[in-house]
This record gives sequence, structure tokens and C-alpha cells, in this order.
Amino acid sequence: MSDHQFSPESLMMSFGYKPELSEGAIKAPIFQTSTFVFKTAEEGKAFFELAYGIRAKEQDEQLGLIYSRINNPNLEILENRLCLWDKADDCAVFESGMSAISTVLLEFLSPGDLLLFSSPVYGGTDHFIHSFLKKIGVDAVSFYPGQKESEIREIIENTGKAHKLAMIYAETPANPTNDITDIEMCRRIADSYSTEEKRVTVAIDNTYMGPLWSHPLLIGADLVIYSATKYIGGHSDLIAGAVLGNSQVMQRVKVLRTFLGNMASPNTCWLLTRSLETLKVRMEQQAKNADIVAKMLENHPKVEKVHYLGLLKETDSDYELYKKQYTSPGAMISFDIKGGESQSFQFLNQLKLFKMAVSLGSTESLAQHPASMTHIGVDPAERLKMGITDKLVRLSIGVENSEDIIWDIQQALDKVS
Repeated sequence: MSDHQFSPESLMMSFGYKPELSEGAIKAPIFQTSTFVFKTAEEGKAFFELAYGIRAKEQDEQLGLIYSRINNPNLEILENRLCLWDKADDCAVFESGMSAISTVLLEFLSPGDLLLFSSPVYGGTDHFIHSFLKKIGVDAVSFYPGQKESEIREIIENTGKAHKLAMIYAETPANPTNDITDIEMCRRIADSYSTEEKRVTVAIDNTYMGPLWSHPLLIGADLVIYSATKYIGGHSDLIAGAVLGNSQVMQRVKVLRTFLGNMASPNTCWLLTRSLETLKVRMEQQAKNADIVAKMLENHPKVEKVHYLGLLKETDSDYELYKKQYTSPGAMISFDIKGGESQSFQFLNQLKLFKMAVSLGSTESLAQHPASMTHIGVDPAERLKMGITDKLVRLSIGVENSEDIIWDIQQALDKVS
């Protein structure tokens, strides 16, 4: 019995925290402090050597507390618990999802490098790639759902910079279309362009599946990225991001985070630690509700098409990949309403229970119009190529009573002309 291995959802209550160090408090307090006291000058030196990446950790050595821009008990407890879900060596939590994404891209891409990325991606990521990375001399080229590995390799070769490929970045399932990318394929392509001097990094944005329904690190990714605002936070009351991976790559991520200063605050970390305790029960209820909603929408006369992994049939080209990479279809649904922007807006304006707002993965159900909201900054021609049309509506399904969710969607669709 002493060898029993607790599951992550059980360890979310206590892992990484010792009540005896905090007056016996059953929950970790908020460590609202800027700096920490060293026992000796030698200890301070050792801590800084690790924090700045000057030397590797010795066996069983841990980075001590220095300064809350570098580490903080709330930050460390949260990062340790997040590692359990993805079976990662290390984790870095950021003040937003975009700060996590931008830090990864800045650390692993240099001027002159080539980035290969899946399309579509979140609108903020798309803007950072096409605007900021372009300014610093990083070239980027995209591939689309359904393209074969040989076609993607041809895209790389046609840039004339195949030898400069430094990263493959994929958001899967994609926001807002639920398109999926083969992570093992990305690893094969990356390995074929890697050299002894430079490994091509594979980074996966797993926000749509949260840390529960997919584990990209186990199937070839070097880094997994989350907007922790979404399912991990899950209550629409904070902004955060997270990056996980092996010790080597995470050392690089954490060193850059130290100097950018974009770590999450103790307050945010405390809220996220609270949220992790209910992560599994929340996400399972959301997935259960989403399955009911998707099946209703599939048969509704005013709905043209539903984009939801749970509706894939065994004959569909993505079915095998879906079953290989994911343990659930998730709780995000997009659908094409019959008509266009006018009909989409009519539907959105009539919702009662759903809140019209961007973001996703929270306890309340949310609805938005990607083409005019989250992805409005994407080139219009590219939007169409991605399938983000004026008739596309995105739903984030919450934990409310499923009958109430269905009623709300049906009454709003009834009012669409």
C-alpha cells in the first residue's frame, strides 16, 4: 500500500506544499513578498548561479527562493502541480497566455530563422508571428489542416530556407475551427531538419484540450503551451499562461522569463492553485454538456455544419488522429449558421444564458463571432482559407444544466431569420 501512486486530481489538493512551514494552514497562504532572506552569502551565490543558468543543478539540489520575479512559493507550488498532468520535468507560469507564447517564440527563434506554424492559430498568436517576428527578421510559413506530410515538407523547401528551420509551432485543436494537427508528424519533420548543432523545436498550444484531454509532451512535443486563463483557471477571474517541457528547454524558458519579468503574481498563482483542485470535475462536466449541444446542433435546420471532434465518423480522415491524440472531444464547439454575419449576430444577440464574450474554458458558457472579434486582425483572404467565415460562431460550453444550455441555443436559433 505504501507504493500507491495517487492520480493528479488527488494530488491537486496538497502536492508541493508543507502545512508545517506555514503555521499548519491547510491551504498555502499568499506569499505577498518581493524578496527572500538568504541564510548565508554562500547560499545566495548558489541560488543566483542556478537562476541565471551559470551552472547546472547538482544532484538533489533545488533552486532556493530569491526574488518574486524569479520564484515565489505560490509560483513554485503551482508549477509543480501543473507538471503532474503533463508528466513534465518543469513548468513556467506567466502573466498571460500571450506572454507564454511570445517568450517561447523569442527564446527559440533568432533573426534569419524560419518558423513553420499551423493555420489557423489564435488571433493574438497570428498577429505576433506576422507583425513582431517579421520586424526582427524571423520568416514564417504556414501549413493547413488536411495537408499531407510531403506537402508540408514541400512548403518548407519552397521557402529556400529549409536549412534555417528552427521551430514547428502548432495549435491543435485549432482556435476556432477545431482542426487538428498530427503532433508525431511534426516531430518527424523537425527531426529530419535538425542537426547536431541545432535541434528544431516542436511547440504545441494545447489550450483547447487543457492538461486533461491531451498530453503533447508524450507524443513528440518539446514544449506544451497553455493559456491558463482558460480551463486551468476556469473561472474568468484571472489572466495567465503556462509552458511545460523537459529540464533543458525549460531552463532556457525560465531564464528568459527572469529577464522579461513576465511571471505570474503570487495572487494569480494562488487562484490558479485553487482552480486546479476542481479542474477534472469542471472539464468533465463541460465535455458532457458539449456532447449534448453538438448533437442537437448537428440536426438543427438553421445550422449548416458543426465543427466538433465528437462528431467525427470512423470514415473521416481525421478520426484516427483524433482517437490517437485525444481522450475527449473537448468542450469547444464552432458551427456555421445558415446565412452570414447578419444571422450570426441575430443568434448571438438573442442568447440569454450564454454570455457574449471572448475567452473560453470557464464555468459559464460563452459565445462569440471569430471573424469580427478574436480573428478580426487576420488577413481576410487568410481567414477564408482557414474556414473562419462570417457564418462561423464559436461556443465555449460551461458547467450549467445541459437542458438550460440547449433551451438557450434553441430559442436564439428560432429567432434567426
